[in-house]
Amino acid sequence: MNEPQLTDELIAAHGLKPDEYQRILDIIGRAPTFTELGIFSAMWNEHCSYKSSKKWLRTLPTEGPQVICGPGENAGVVDIGDGQAVVFKMESHNHPSYIEPYQGAATGVGGILRDVFTMGARPIAAMNSLSFGEPSHPKTRQLVNGVVAGVGGYGNCFGVPMVGGEVRFDPAYNGNCLVNAFAAGLADADKIFYSAASGVGMPVVYLGAKTGRDGVGGATMASAEFDDTIEEKRPTVQVGDPFTEKRLMEATLELMATGAVISIQDMGAAGLTCSAVEMGDKGGLGVRLNLNAVPQREDNMTAYEMMLSESQERMLMVLRPEKEAAARAVFEKWDLDFAIVGETIAEDRFIVLHHNEIKADLPLATLSGSAPEYDRPWVPTPAPEPLGDVPGVHPIDGLRALISSPNYAGKQWVYEQYDQQVMGDTVRCPGLGAGIVRVHGTDKSLAFTSDVTPRYVKANPVAGGKQAVAEAYRNLTAVGATPLATTDNMNFGNPEKPEIMGQFVGAIQGISEAVRVLDMPIVSGNVSLYNETDGTGILPTPTIGAVGIIRHPDHMIAGQLRDGHVLLLLGETQGHLGQSALLAEVFGRTEGDAPPVDLVAEKAHGDFIRENHSLITACTDLSDGGLALAAFEMAETAGVGITIDAEDTATLFGEDQARYLIGCNFDQAEALMIAANRAGVSVTTVGKVGGSSVSFGHFHAPLDELAQIYRSAFAAAVA
Repeated sequence: MNEPQLTDELIAAHGLKPDEYQRILDIIGRAPTFTELGIFSAMWNEHCSYKSSKKWLRTLPTEGPQVICGPGENAGVVDIGDGQAVVFKMESHNHPSYIEPYQGAATGVGGILRDVFTMGARPIAAMNSLSFGEPSHPKTRQLVNGVVAGVGGYGNCFGVPMVGGEVRFDPAYNGNCLVNAFAAGLADADKIFYSAASGVGMPVVYLGAKTGRDGVGGATMASAEFDDTIEEKRPTVQVGDPFTEKRLMEATLELMATGAVISIQDMGAAGLTCSAVEMGDKGGLGVRLNLNAVPQREDNMTAYEMMLSESQERMLMVLRPEKEAAARAVFEKWDLDFAIVGETIAEDRFIVLHHNEIKADLPLATLSGSAPEYDRPWVPTPAPEPLGDVPGVHPIDGLRALISSPNYAGKQWVYEQYDQQVMGDTVRCPGLGAGIVRVHGTDKSLAFTSDVTPRYVKANPVAGGKQAVAEAYRNLTAVGATPLATTDNMNFGNPEKPEIMGQFVGAIQGISEAVRVLDMPIVSGNVSLYNETDGTGILPTPTIGAVGIIRHPDHMIAGQLRDGHVLLLLGETQGHLGQSALLAEVFGRTEGDAPPVDLVAEKAHGDFIRENHSLITACTDLSDGGLALAAFEMAETAGVGITIDAEDTATLFGEDQARYLIGCNFDQAEALMIAANRAGVSVTTVGKVGGSSVSFGHFHAPLDELAQIYRSAFAAAVA
C-alpha cells in the first residue's frame, strides 16, 4: 500500500509544529516514513509527553514513608500496613467524552481500571469527577445522560463499586466537558508489577482484545483544541467492552501469579506505540515488533493504524520464555488473545516490521526521551478586585436557591445509576461525604474523595490549588480517616496562552504547599490541556483525588444526626463570601477573592477530629454553601430537623476554610469543648437537632419541603 506524501498540512494534522518536525529530521537524519511520523506524533503530543507541564510537575512533593511508588508508573502505590498496598490514579477522558459521551466516559473508566490491575492490584473502588456546561445549553443534557450512562455501564458490568465523585455545571464547560475517572485497588506490597523491560531476546507478548481502527490518533486529538470540525474527530474515540475487560483482569492477575511476567504495560493512549516504547526505555532496551502477529479484528490494517490504534482491553507484556506455555494457557482459558509480537533487543532501536517491510526504525531512547519540553511563558493571575457589598438574604430563601441548583442539589439521579455495593465491602455510599470501602478480611477501611472548586482556582490559582487539597483532607478526616496520599488531574485550557499557563503554575504551587504540610504526597496523576473550543477555555480545574485509611472500625465516624444532638462548629468563621456559592447562585456574581487557606489550622483541626473521634457521632466539613448547606445536608440525610443559632448571611453562607460541623450528644459536646480548650482550637455550639423543620434563627421551613426540592432539582435540570 502506498504511503501518503508528507506535506506540511499532513505534518500539522499530526499535531507537530514546524520546529518539532525539524527536530525529528535532525534526530533520524532523513524524512520519516508515514508510520514513523505517526509514532513521533503519538509520543510527542501533549497527552503522552507532558511537554508543557513536566517542568512544573517535577516540583510536586511525591515522596513519603508511606509511598512505595510515585509518579511515572501506571498508578501510584501506597503502603497501608500488614504487607498490603493501595494502588490508585485519576485520569481524564475529556475530549472523547465531548465527541461521543457514552463511549468516551466508558473507556475512561476502562482505562483507569487497567492502570490499576496492570500493577497487580484488584480494583476495589472507583470515583468520577464530572464538569458540564450550563443545563440550559442545547448539548448539556445529551452529555450528562451519555456520560453518566457510560460511567455506569462500564463500571457496573466490570463489577467495581462507585463510591464517590462530584458533578458541576458552569457555562465555561459549554464547549468542553470534563470526565475525570479514578480507580483504586489492593495488592500485596511485595508483589507490585512494573513496566520496565529486562533481558535481551525476551518475548514481547500482546494480550487481550483484538486491534481495530477505533481510537486511531486519539492521543493527538486529546492534545488539541476543538473547533467546528469536531464531528470529524468521532472515529478517534475508542469503543469499550467491560466484559472483555473483566476477563482481561482475571487473566492478568492469574498470569502474574505464575511468575511469567517480567514487565507489563497497559495499552492506553497511543496504544501499541506508547506501551512498547515506554517498556523498552525504562529497561534500557530496544524493541522489535512484527505487526503480522498482532491480532486484528479488521481487514487490511496498515502498520500506521496498528501502531496508533487505541482499541481497548489490551496489554503488552515481556514474558519469561520458559513460562510461555503456562501463560498462553491462562489467556486461552479466558478466551483472550495471546500473541508473541516481538522481542527485546540489545540495540537502542524501535523496529516495526509489517509484511517483511521495515515500517519504522527509530532510536528508541531518543524517541522516548527527546520529546520537546517547553518552559511556556506565564503570567501570574492578577489579584481579584475586592468584593463589593453583598445584600443580606432571607436565610431560607438563600438555602432554597442553593439546593434547587443542580450544582448543589442531591446527586441521587447520578449515583443511583452506579453499582455502589458490588464486592460487598462498601461501608459508605456516595452522597454522604467520602466513600468508604473495607479492606476485605481485615479491620482496616479505605476512604476516597474527589475535590476541587474551579471558581476559586480561576480567582486565585494558588489559594484554589491549596483549597482543593485542603477540602480533600477534610472530607477524609470527617469520616475518621488519616489521609495517605493524592492523585491529581490537572484540567486547563491552552498552555500557549500565558494567562492559562499562569493558572496552571499557580495551582501547582498551591497544591505543592498543601500536600507537603498535610502529608498527602502526589503519587500519580494526569494533565489535560487544550480544553478549549473556538478559543474559549474551561475554568481551571485541578481535581484532587485522595485516599485515607481507617485502621479500625472503632475509628470511623459514620453516624447520623439524632433528635437531641448538639451541633458544634470546629474552626473560626469570618464570613468569607468572595467566590461563594451563594454569590453565584443568588446574585449571579463571581467576584472577590477565593477564601484564604490556613494549612496549619487545617492540620490542627484534622488531628483534633481524629484524636477525638470517639466523642463524635456525625461530622461533615464546611465548603460550598458554608454552614447553612452543611447543616441542611446533615439534617436531610438523617431525616431530622435542625436549628442553627444564626441568621445573618455571612455567618450562614460564608465559605471560610478549616471548619467542621459536628453532631453529638450533650455529654460528648461538653467533653469536646474541654478537649478543644486544651488543644487550643475553637469549638463553639451553633445549634441543636430535633423537630421537623430547618431553622436559621427566627426563619424556618419544613424539612420535608426542602428535601423534596433537594432530591428533585438535579433530575429536573438534566433528565
